[in-house]
Amino acid sequence: MLLPFLLLAVLLGQQREVPFEVDSLFDFRQPLTLGLHPVEGAGTITIFSPGKNDSKYNHGVVVFPFKGMLYAQWQTSAVDEDACDTHVMYSRSTDGKRWSTPKAMTTAREDGMTTSGGWWSDGDTLVAYLSVWPATGSGLKEGWTDYLTSIDGEHWERPKRVILRNGEHVPGIIEQDVHSSGSGRLITAFHVQPGLTATPFYTDDPLGISGWIAGVMNHLPAASKRMSREIEPSWFSRSDGALVMVFRDQQSTFRQLASVSWDDGATWTTPQVVAMPDSRAKQCAGNLPDGSAYMVNNPSGSSVRFPLVITLSRDGFLFDRAYLLRSGGKDLQPMRFKGVHKREGYSYPKSVVVGDYLYVSYATNKEDVEITKIPVAQLMSR
Repeated sequence: MLLPFLLLAVLLGQQREVPFEVDSLFDFRQPLTLGLHPVEGAGTITIFSPGKNDSKYNHGVVVFPFKGMLYAQWQTSAVDEDACDTHVMYSRSTDGKRWSTPKAMTTAREDGMTTSGGWWSDGDTLVAYLSVWPATGSGLKEGWTDYLTSIDGEHWERPKRVILRNGEHVPGIIEQDVHSSGSGRLITAFHVQPGLTATPFYTDDPLGISGWIAGVMNHLPAASKRMSREIEPSWFSRSDGALVMVFRDQQSTFRQLASVSWDDGATWTTPQVVAMPDSRAKQCAGNLPDGSAYMVNNPSGSSVRFPLVITLSRDGFLFDRAYLLRSGGKDLQPMRFKGVHKREGYSYPKSVVVGDYLYVSYATNKEDVEITKIPVAQLMSR
């Protein structure tokens, strides 16, 4: 009879546990840099910068490796965010420095718009996820996820819907951060209908196009019925084997929310506010080759989306180092074109480790498509 009580105590203890802690790393009296120093050897590359005759809104940049090349995907429109002409572009590079002329991955839809959904690959086939937002007139912002596949990164199959394990379509928009756990399981989140409710999902399909299962997670009360308080998550692994998913907090605490899974993404604790400052924007997280956990975001503690910072932990329990990737001030180029929801700063970073480098992709001022390339050796624990 004692065993069930012990199990209950363990589960309750896990639920109350703080997912991770953060040292006092940021000096908010220095808003351009937060008092941080740049990473030695890091450099920034512009993949695409619009001229006056180009599409002037560019956002949602995601970079991924495939067969010796790097691929960048982003959404674009003539002027405004969430405009009806929004569609997806991509470019590729052999060295991360010189990028091909962008090509359209999708075209403007008559019944809605398409935004970037990120990438995955099993090594033989490249998958490009596409977030489809139909113009339903319901007043709810919601949609579904398509995917394209290619074996050469140039020629693409026709779009298909991402599939649940039961064979039905996944009823939601994918987060751009698919990556694998130690077991090889793929984990991300979909923002499921009705509206946008951020829900962890996992699959054991190595290509990530089918077999998706919703993880179990209770949500915090939300002010809006149209979306969950927790949105746009990413995740990292801790040294104890637990997975930690971090979310943007729509309640404007300007802190991250975090949830923990001990069973490879099947169940998750109720998210809680953690000590990591944020700008109420999309961020990214992951692990370096030595197991160190990292997060990249704008830890301004306000709606300001600069500086861009990487924060690191040896074990995923205590984040005690942070470095500047991009600062405000002179490092931030001026916005050249106005548009709806355009704003200064480094928005929606996503990241991937390729060889000896960590690549962080983002949109500067929601118009320039950029990456910062960082030597992994400068980030790993010493």
